[in-house]
Amino acid sequence: MTKENITRRRFLRRASVTAAAAVGFPYVVRASALGMARSVSASNRITIGFIGTGSHGRGVNIANFLGNADAQAVAVCDVDANNVNIARDMVNGKYGNKDCATYRDFRDVLARDDIDAVMISTPDHWHVPISIMAARAGKDVECEKPTLTVREGRELVETMKRYGRVFQWSTEDRSVQEYHRMCELVRNGRIGRVHTIRVELPSGPHNAGNHIPQAVPRELDYEMWLGPAPWAPYTGKDQLPYQWRWIQDYSGGQLTDWGAHLLDGAQWGNDTEYTGPVEVEGKGVFCEGGVYDTAKEYHIEYKYADGVRLIVKSGNPSLRFEGSEGWIGNVGWRAPLQAEPKSILDSTIGPDEIHLYTCRAGEQRNFLDCVKSRKECYFPPEIGQRCFTIAHIGNISMLLGRKLRWNPEKEEFVNDEQANRMLSRSMRSPWRL
Repeated sequence: MTKENITRRRFLRRASVTAAAAVGFPYVVRASALGMARSVSASNRITIGFIGTGSHGRGVNIANFLGNADAQAVAVCDVDANNVNIARDMVNGKYGNKDCATYRDFRDVLARDDIDAVMISTPDHWHVPISIMAARAGKDVECEKPTLTVREGRELVETMKRYGRVFQWSTEDRSVQEYHRMCELVRNGRIGRVHTIRVELPSGPHNAGNHIPQAVPRELDYEMWLGPAPWAPYTGKDQLPYQWRWIQDYSGGQLTDWGAHLLDGAQWGNDTEYTGPVEVEGKGVFCEGGVYDTAKEYHIEYKYADGVRLIVKSGNPSLRFEGSEGWIGNVGWRAPLQAEPKSILDSTIGPDEIHLYTCRAGEQRNFLDCVKSRKECYFPPEIGQRCFTIAHIGNISMLLGRKLRWNPEKEEFVNDEQANRMLSRSMRSPWRL
């Protein structure tokens, strides 16, 4: 697995097929929620529009919302007509009617006054622009992660504050028992003072993709798919449906994809959710000779102000905390916990100790609850911003090939104009934040 090119979505598809709803798998609709769509009156349901209805948007996000009785899917939108039609049939099949509206332009969804919230499941370069427009349109937002740049992430945080919107970065990790338990034990001092955190993420693609332009399929609005990204020719399967992750115009590779999960675990357990490291030095091997240009192998070391070291490298998705009195971690995504001494795993968290915010039913359930209560979700804008920033500055350090000093309060590099210019990107007209 260390050398295999793996995406989380491929992992999820494999797991869902082989395990057939394995116990506790976060992307399986909970049995307690099935068949209850009519048990809550229409006036008490939260109406939701789905923007981005590819395999993940349908199989995970729509499916999980449909499994909650107080959510009502009313519209689906995608630049690919095939995706829209499949999603429409999925929603109508659940409710036994033909009421689900379909759209190709997300702005038509945002213009509807009868939609309370949107679920955004697009490529990364669209996450922030659509989320900001949704907030301005009066919608609460759940959005796939991560951001594309540090600066646009900060704009999202401030926009959600300004408009008083409930916002959830869509991740299941904070509802996953293994990560919640690990971080809670660390936060309560079971391994003593933390000095090192080790994170492994999958390596990138083994091939470089091709630059051969292809005819755009009739069902795809490619111009809208590109949106604010620089114009580039359509290259078929080397670009869609998910290979855009290996192209910097749309994403940041595995470091931002898987990093949005396990780097959050590192921050959560380290009690640094609202800040970040002060130094980063990374070395990477980048894809060359084709359309792909993100790092396929990497080794990055960060340092926090208190001396804690965060080491991130390509390998097997893993998280491990090392402290003055032992260590705890796992090898493999959602794998069983290991620790030394082993007695750490049997430790009980007392009622007066730290109990980390979670929602066992997952991120969609947490979002719905917070839309009603107006409380902060378990992965809110600010915490996501700090997590994704770690990935972004790691990519910048690798691209520049040198150590960088980082000011987490100002969210800028110290005395480095070249690096600071890489914290934002221009957007193709007419799109802007």
